[in-house]
Amino acid sequence: MTAVGPDVEVARRAFLDDLIGRRLLVPMGVAGVFGRGEEFEDTVGRLDQLVTELGRIDGATVIRFPPVINRTEFNRSGYLKSFPHLAGSVHSFAGTEKAHRDLVQTVEAGGDWAHGLPSTDVVLTPAACYPIYPTLAEHLPAGGRVMDVLSFCFRHEPSDDPARMQSFRMREHVRIGTPEQVSVWRNAWFDRAQTYIDRLVLDARFEVANDPFFGRGGKILAQSQRDSQLKFEVVTPIVSAEQPTAVISLNYHQQHFGTIYGIISDDNAPAHTACIGFGLERLTLALYKQHGFGRGAWPAATREALGL
Repeated sequence: MTAVGPDVEVARRAFLDDLIGRRLLVPMGVAGVFGRGEEFEDTVGRLDQLVTELGRIDGATVIRFPPVINRTEFNRSGYLKSFPHLAGSVHSFAGTEKAHRDLVQTVEAGGDWAHGLPSTDVVLTPAACYPIYPTLAEHLPAGGRVMDVLSFCFRHEPSDDPARMQSFRMREHVRIGTPEQVSVWRNAWFDRAQTYIDRLVLDARFEVANDPFFGRGGKILAQSQRDSQLKFEVVTPIVSAEQPTAVISLNYHQQHFGTIYGIISDDNAPAHTACIGFGLERLTLALYKQHGFGRGAWPAATREALGL
């Protein structure tokens, strides 16, 4: 993460203290992991509903997944090649009684007991769209598919920045089809995303962006992604105006997932895919930061959009 100056750190800490003091967020003793208070959750739900309203015209298939995915399919996705530093794996005890005694003794002695819990068949979901693609290993129907997904996601980025949580919700719409079908859909969502931000009266803008690829080779991948304009983000000040936070991400994967999972489109070629993701916690934080902690005093247009 890019280094920030002392003034930004002070502002970040003050904002987090306010969120905690008002019980909007509840600290859990681990950086970037929070419980959510009743009002915070209500705001998240209203933002989620606004996404539903804007995307209803697509007639998307709605599906909700748990926050874990099949380890085998996760490996096939290529995520570990690009983002090993963000991945989270689920481990569980599967030993004998003696192994259990050894485990308890290690815990009581304050030691590292991780060796006693081998990996399971699931990993934590890194992005809400990832569970979709293995379910579509088929020849798509005419016109392709549009999917509507929502999931808790995990990325191992411990931080004191309240807008950089390790566990967060991502609402996504996903388009699967020919390059032309995906392009038309993607362009439509550029306009819808702008409408979404305008209705919330947020100070935000689109930027060409890149994913946080790992290592020296990742720098080349990131530059290629930017040069090809495969990823755009809507960014808005939450803590720093100089380093605004991404709250919406619009991504074009080309035929990456279509090739991996055998998804065939109308043109009998590997399907192209694109997705738009709404970071619900980040959008909620942006509203409180820019409009204040009293929802009743938020701009009239914002309150109308959210049904407040």
